[in-house]
Amino acid sequence: MKKVLIFALMLALLSTAVFAGGGKQAGGFKADVFWYQFSDTFLASVRNAMTEEFQKAGIAFQHHDCNNSQATQTQMVQTAINQGSKLLIVNIVTTGSEDAAMTIVDMAKKANVPLIFFNREVSNNVIRAYANSIFVGTDADEAGYMQGEGIARFLLKPENCNGNRSRFDLNGDNRINYVMLRGEHGNAEAFGRTKYSVQEANRLLGGKLTLVPSPANQTSTQYDNDGISNFFLYANWSAAEAANLMRTALSAHSLTNGAIELIVANNDDAALGAIEAMNEQGFNTGRQGAGYIPVFGVDATTVAQEAIRGGRMTGSVLQDAVGMAKTIVFLAGNISKGAGLLNEIDQFNMDRGVAKIRVPYALFE
Repeated sequence: MKKVLIFALMLALLSTAVFAGGGKQAGGFKADVFWYQFSDTFLASVRNAMTEEFQKAGIAFQHHDCNNSQATQTQMVQTAINQGSKLLIVNIVTTGSEDAAMTIVDMAKKANVPLIFFNREVSNNVIRAYANSIFVGTDADEAGYMQGEGIARFLLKPENCNGNRSRFDLNGDNRINYVMLRGEHGNAEAFGRTKYSVQEANRLLGGKLTLVPSPANQTSTQYDNDGISNFFLYANWSAAEAANLMRTALSAHSLTNGAIELIVANNDDAALGAIEAMNEQGFNTGRQGAGYIPVFGVDATTVAQEAIRGGRMTGSVLQDAVGMAKTIVFLAGNISKGAGLLNEIDQFNMDRGVAKIRVPYALFE
C-alpha cells in the first residue's frame, strides 16, 4: 500500500511540473517556466527546444504545467518565488485583461525576481510596470497578414485561377466562401489572424476573387462590424473542438455546392481538426481524385507540415519555436551570468519604447 501511495504522489507531482537541469549553478540559479497548458501542440515544440537550449547552456530549469488555470499559475509563480526562483518565465493563461499579468508583475517586483513573459502577449503597460521584465513573442497581426498572403498566392496560381478555378470557386460566383476557426477570445493573436488573414487575401486577390464568410460560420456581435471579425466558429485553438464544429457545420452545409470553399484556421490544431471532420466525408484524404477544400493554418507544426506534404492541408505560417526558445534562453543566460535581463538585446527585433522582442514568422507552403 505504501508503494502505491508513493507512486500516486509521484504521478501527481509530474502532472504539474517537469524538472530537468544543466547542472548546479553558482548561487543555486534556476529558471522556472510556467506554461498555460502542456497540451498545446505548438508550445510543446517550444518547450522541447527550450529544454535543449537550457541543457546546452548548462542552466538549471523547471517546467510547470498550469493546466489552463490562471489561479493555478498565479499560485505556482508565488510558490516558485518562495522557493528562491531566480527567473520567472511566464506563458500567461489569461490574455483578455491586464489583471492576471499585473498580479504576477507585482509578485516578481516585490521579490526582485526578473520576469519574462512569452508567446501569449501582455500589454505594454504590464511590461512598463516593471523595469526587470520583458516580453518575447510574435507580432500578433503579422501571422494574419502572412496567412492572407499564402491564401492569395494559392488561389492566384495559374493552374488554380484560370481553367481550374471551378475546383475552388465551386459555384462560379467569383466569391470564396470561407469558414474561420477562431482562437481564444481576448487573445491578440486570434484577433489579428482572424481579421487580417481575410483582409490581406482580398487585397492581394485584387477583385479576381473575393473571400466572404461562409453561411457555416456562426455570427457574433462582440467584434468590429467589418464583415470579417464577427463571423467564425469558436475552436479555441483545439483540434477536437474544431472537428466537432466542422461536423456540425457539415450536417447543414455541403462541401460540393459552394457553401464551404476554404478553411482558414487561427492555428494548425484547429485546421487539422477541420480536416479530420472532412476526411469522414471523403475530402482532404490525400488520395488522388478525392474531394479537396483548401485549408490554411498557423504554426507549421510537424504534424501540419506532414499534412501539407501529404496533400491533406494547403499551407501554414511558420511560428519559429526554436527561435523563440533560443531568445528566451539567451535572456536567461544574462541573469545566470549576473548581467542584466536586458543586456545586449539590441540584436533582436525590438518594439520601440517598450521591452518586447518579436520573433518573425515565415510562410510554409
